[in-house]
Amino acid sequence: MSLLTSSWLIVLGVVVLALVYVAVNYFRIKKMPEGTPEMIELSGIIRSGAQTFLKTEYKSIVIVVGAVAIIFTLFVEKTSGITFLMGALMSSIVCVLGMQSATYANVRTSNKARESLSIGETVKVALCGGSISGLAVQGFGMLGFLGVLLCFGGVQHDAESQGLIQIGLICNPYIMRISTYSLGCSIVAMFNRVAGGNYTKAADISSDILGKLRHDLPEDDSRIPNTIADFIGDNVNDIAGNCSDLLESFVATMSASIMISVTLFKTALAEGESQITDATFNATILFPVILAGCGLVGCLIGLGLANIKKMGDNPSRELDLSTWISAGCTVVFGGVASYFIFKDVPLYTEFKLGWASPWVSSIMGIVSGIAIGIITEYYTSTDHKPTQKIAEMCTEGEAFVVTKGDAVGSRSVLLPVLVIIIALIVSGIIGGSYGIAISALGMLAFVGATVSIDAFGPIADNAGGLAEACHLAPDVRKITDKLDAVGNTTAAIGKGFAIGSAAFATVSLIMAYVGSYSGDVAVPVLNFATFFVVAGGILGGALVEYFSAILTDNTIDAAKIMADVGDKQMTQEVLDGKAKPDYNMMIAMAAKEAIRRMVLPSVLALLIPVIGGFILGPEFVGGILVGATIVAIPRAIFMGNSGGAFDNAKKYIEQGMLKGHAKGSPAHKAAVTGDTIGDTRKDVVGVALDIFIKLMSTVANTITPIISRYHIFK
Repeated sequence: MSLLTSSWLIVLGVVVLALVYVAVNYFRIKKMPEGTPEMIELSGIIRSGAQTFLKTEYKSIVIVVGAVAIIFTLFVEKTSGITFLMGALMSSIVCVLGMQSATYANVRTSNKARESLSIGETVKVALCGGSISGLAVQGFGMLGFLGVLLCFGGVQHDAESQGLIQIGLICNPYIMRISTYSLGCSIVAMFNRVAGGNYTKAADISSDILGKLRHDLPEDDSRIPNTIADFIGDNVNDIAGNCSDLLESFVATMSASIMISVTLFKTALAEGESQITDATFNATILFPVILAGCGLVGCLIGLGLANIKKMGDNPSRELDLSTWISAGCTVVFGGVASYFIFKDVPLYTEFKLGWASPWVSSIMGIVSGIAIGIITEYYTSTDHKPTQKIAEMCTEGEAFVVTKGDAVGSRSVLLPVLVIIIALIVSGIIGGSYGIAISALGMLAFVGATVSIDAFGPIADNAGGLAEACHLAPDVRKITDKLDAVGNTTAAIGKGFAIGSAAFATVSLIMAYVGSYSGDVAVPVLNFATFFVVAGGILGGALVEYFSAILTDNTIDAAKIMADVGDKQMTQEVLDGKAKPDYNMMIAMAAKEAIRRMVLPSVLALLIPVIGGFILGPEFVGGILVGATIVAIPRAIFMGNSGGAFDNAKKYIEQGMLKGHAKGSPAHKAAVTGDTIGDTRKDVVGVALDIFIKLMSTVANTITPIISRYHIFK
């Protein structure tokens, strides 16, 4: 057994351990009591509705995934259809498991608050539910990736002669399998994000319109028929969609690292670096998997300690501690791994710090992820001035709220972008293109912890909603409100992290793409002096705007329909509490509208590189990827942060923090208008843009061997 294979098997053992931990937590959550009969009934409706939505959604996903798999098998590489299906399967598993665990954890979090009246005990339940999602993302993503490596012979740099047998082209089938595995994850993530975002925000916006603007009812009041659909939406978007989104980023960075390793080795040979050997190549394809395994161990330590220690009354501190422990362990273990993997092998000239180059690159990614989270928290938390200033503007009316929120969102873009730029430049200087890919992977190496903390948000949100809808005592509601406020911030940080990781992942994928189509050229280049590349860049930026417009239109149109239909159900009997609205009808309507509207934007990202590549060639597609990335990253940050600030400005007023302006006041109604605008920004457009650019980049990498040889305008 080779060193590579034995190392991968050791990492596989860590993956299995993590998945056992997931299973233990899953059954532990299920055994906890759910609470009062009313809590049991409502949580059952939420769980059933979420399951129904996913079943309906996957009827469409299965058709698309099956068709693409057949195309790969028949016309590309004969095993690539299988690896594509493996990627789609892993993404689907974490989506379903994360959503299912969240719908169990939400009501049990409410009940723990009801039974214990302890913030610390309640936080542990919500974090336990979130850790199922987080560790499943990293565990199943690595399980499938290792499955591709172990079942199909690993990676070889000189396998082009095996070719694409089906259409007579030449490519590296090992890279094709890795690329199609990543693509399978990407397609499912796109469908989940687009459909889940439309579902949850159409339900949320329509619920706010009915409760806060038309009928002056409390938030999450069970008399509003759209409320339960909103609860379900938190799970299908913020849990299921987010899980498949970050799994896709995680897998994409591992894939890009290995694809760049192949290009780097070929480039070294072309430049006559005779000292470079197969041992160097093996080290560069081993390190990404080992680093991901080190991160998974760090997540197990960080989340495991949170699971057994006694928590205090400051949820933010407890959640931050888990993140810091996970990140710290990843840094330490990654340094040890880098030393032993690279210390005795000849290194590329790009490795300016010797064996430490990959390690320092990974640290740049880790530090960037934490820094982006801190910046996002500053601009979206109720504890800081940007959100407080928006709340103060609510006293002046809607126009002032929206204008101030836009200014906060625009201002929030610069620092995260500077963080990304610094990390990319430093990583590139000390490690070349490989360093950039490892930096991206470093940011995602402890994704299990970041997704766990992020999933805490919607679980706490649902718990608070259930506490109000089921009329629990005010003391209980105080606990769930505090968790909800913290959860809003963790959710905003999670979105910032997702966007930042998408930037890193996309850059590494673009570099892998350029290296792939450049062939035997020693230095792969995408020349922006050519009109093909410039034209592609302009189109890429325009496509981001068009994609954003489609998602916004779809959500607002669906929300208006749901608000009007829900309004008709709110008869005097329902308002007096003598009858219940038809929740199932509203749930079915939300699902129908979301699934009907998800196909066009999802397929758009899949077809753009294919059509552009076959018509105008790989340079044009490269321009599209760069142009879309340059426009999408700042726009996604703006959307996420302005939306989060709008949401928390409303919460700031609802918590009585703006003196003289309580719930139901004109200032509060102005804040609700801002929140309604922000909902579509942060939970629909912002989170979908990162998948849009990643999916296009992954598709481009997959079809490179074809479009580099077959296009109309050569």
